[in-house]
Amino acid sequence: MPDGATDKGISAQRLKSFIERIERLEEEKKTLGTDLKEVYAEAKGGGFDTKIMRQVVRLRKMDKQDRQEQEAILQLYLDAIGEL
Repeated sequence: MPDGATDKGISAQRLKSFIERIERLEEEKKTLGTDLKEVYAEAKGGGFDTKIMRQVVRLRKMDKQDRQEQEAILQLYLDAIGEL
């Protein structure tokens, strides 16, 4: 068997490269998660409601049309059950 290859024709070096990239990205993701927690904690310490902030962030990511559609469906459901 040639050096750097497995019996299924997979390049061991290329596979190792993918694995290492994934590991680096996972570590970056972990660091970013910690950073986000710190920002939310700082905001909470400043008197902001972090649950509402998370909703704002989620809504800002959405396309305006999708957001309006979700709001309309939510209102329809609330009306259907007699809430609000």
